[in-house]
Amino acid sequence: MAEQKQTGGMLPEHIGIIMDGNGRWAQKRGLPRSAGHKQGARTFREIVRYCRSIGIRYLTVYAFSTENWKRPQSEIDAIMNLLRDYLDELERHSDEEQGVLRFIGDMAPLAEDLRQRIADVQERTAGREGITVNIALNYGGRHEIVHAVQQAVSLARQGTLTPEAVDEALVDSLMYTAGQPPVDLIIRPSGEQRISNFLLWQGAYAEFVFMDVLWPDFTPEDLDRAIAEFQRRSRRFGGISS
Repeated sequence: MAEQKQTGGMLPEHIGIIMDGNGRWAQKRGLPRSAGHKQGARTFREIVRYCRSIGIRYLTVYAFSTENWKRPQSEIDAIMNLLRDYLDELERHSDEEQGVLRFIGDMAPLAEDLRQRIADVQERTAGREGITVNIALNYGGRHEIVHAVQQAVSLARQGTLTPEAVDEALVDSLMYTAGQPPVDLIIRPSGEQRISNFLLWQGAYAEFVFMDVLWPDFTPEDLDRAIAEFQRRSRRFGGISS
C-alpha cells in the first residue's frame, strides 16, 4: 500500500468497484436506462483520473457481467456503444493516456470490432508506468476460476503440471489479474450489499464498503470516504491484532 498524503493514512494498493445503479439513476429521472449508463461512463472517467492523481496503483471496475446478457438487447447495445466511444476517445487522445488499460473476462462473445479495439488499446498501453485499470467485461468470478482450472488441466495433459505443483501461487498465475496484487478494498455504490460474483479469488481478504449513492452520482469525495473507512479498519488476515 502507498501513503495517502492528504490524511497520512495508507492507501489501498488495489481497489475494486462494482459500478452499480445506472439504471435506477435514470429511472428516478424519467430517462431511458441508456442515459444512466452514459452518466456512469462519465463517472468512471472522473474516478480513474482521481485514482491516478492520489497514487492508486490498481483499479478494477465491474462494467459488464456474464449475467448481464439477460438484459434487453437495446440496453446491451447502448453499453457496448459507450465502450466503443471510450476506446475511440483513448485513440484520439493517446498522448494523454497514462498507465495501463486491461480488459478482464471472456472477450469471445463480443463483436469483432470491439475485440480488435480492445486488443489494440491493451497493446498500446502495456508496459506504461502509473495506474493499471482493469475493466471487467463479460466477467464473472466463478467463470474466471473455472477458466483457471481449465488452463491447469490443459497443462497437466501436456505433462507440464503435476498435482503436487498446484498451489495458491499457481492458481493465482492463471487468473485474469495474474501478476497483480490482491484487492484491498471493494466498493459497491447503490445501496446493495452483495458482491455479485466479482473478484471472488482476488478479494478473499478485501475490505468491503457499501455506499448508498448511485454510481452516476459517485464522486471523488465518495471515494475518499470509502478509503477513510478502509483506513479505520484493522486488517488481520486471519490472525489477531498486534
